[in-house]
Amino acid sequence: MVVILFWASVCLLMYIYLGYPLLVFLIGAIRRRKVRKEIQYPPVSIVIAAYNEEAHIRKTIENKLSLEYPKERLDIVVVSDGSTDGTDGIVETFRGQDVRLLRQEPRQGKTAALNLAVREAVGDIIVFSDANSIYSRDAVKKLVANFSDETVGYVTGKLIFGLPDGTTVGDGCTRYMRYENLLRESESRIGSIVGVNGGIDAVRKALYEPMTPDQIPDFILPLKVVEKGYRVVYEPDAVLREDALEQASDEYRMRVRVALRSLNAILDMKHLMNPFRYGLFAWQFLSHKTLRYLAFLFLVVAYASNLVLSPRGGIYLVMLSAQTILYLSALVGWIAERTKTENGIFFVPFYFCLLNVASADAFVKMLQGRRQVVWNPRKG
Repeated sequence: MVVILFWASVCLLMYIYLGYPLLVFLIGAIRRRKVRKEIQYPPVSIVIAAYNEEAHIRKTIENKLSLEYPKERLDIVVVSDGSTDGTDGIVETFRGQDVRLLRQEPRQGKTAALNLAVREAVGDIIVFSDANSIYSRDAVKKLVANFSDETVGYVTGKLIFGLPDGTTVGDGCTRYMRYENLLRESESRIGSIVGVNGGIDAVRKALYEPMTPDQIPDFILPLKVVEKGYRVVYEPDAVLREDALEQASDEYRMRVRVALRSLNAILDMKHLMNPFRYGLFAWQFLSHKTLRYLAFLFLVVAYASNLVLSPRGGIYLVMLSAQTILYLSALVGWIAERTKTENGIFFVPFYFCLLNVASADAFVKMLQGRRQVVWNPRKG
């Protein structure tokens, strides 16, 4: 029984991180579904939910006003979610430039703010931006071109993290996003992607479905679009640049929050894993999201069962040594992050473990019935 548990866990982990991406790539090479793209300029509303974002909101609005998109077809809606700093005053300075401020009081969280913004938006296409999201000048034009294809209901862009001082968590976050972006390119070729970048994505307004405040919009909404029979695709030429969080503690809290909301979203939308109704996407949803968030369970079982089997020597001793090196390397990466010293290659195992420990933390919170609606920006 222990042998079965060990090899099943190892195989599942190999499948989650290597097997699934490889299969998606191969399927995409055989069954490639192209997106018909055509430059067009339908009315677009950019909606931004902000809570105490006085440090970023001016630069973000200026960035949106400088986009290569006809000004008369661009509507910018900022929802201040009970902000207590200077956010509202900064937004008001743009009055008369097609920038509107809505006040949500009391504070209800990002999802409720987006529901409010979309109700007031006038565009046929809704673009979602975070309060610190800086777009490439042609980002919206590139996103919108995908909607020339009538099968496309939702489009997400490419998130690039940057960090000037090259911290361990920043390096790990950057590598993780490169991995995710490559996977999204492959998933787009076979139909729809499963995960999107919440700071640069767009949906047909007609497909927007109001969500409950505890639901994560950049997870639930794309799934709702797939449920309606439309594609969710990735546009790598629509670029968003953001600074990664510098502190591991900040990144960890953010990852716990995202994982908790995502796990609850998986439960809410579990019917999409029915292959008889949703075909290939059901497999993608199971592999890319459900199993990925449960990978920490397989890691624990793999190590625990390997300890039991190690006296047999041979492959079991080799595998135990490899796992131990992984976790010791993660520990070295954590120490390097804490002491601000050169991290070398240790950012990879460190960030890998950070993600999985955060998922485990979120899983426990989910079992306790916890749901998260509001949080403080940039600090998780």
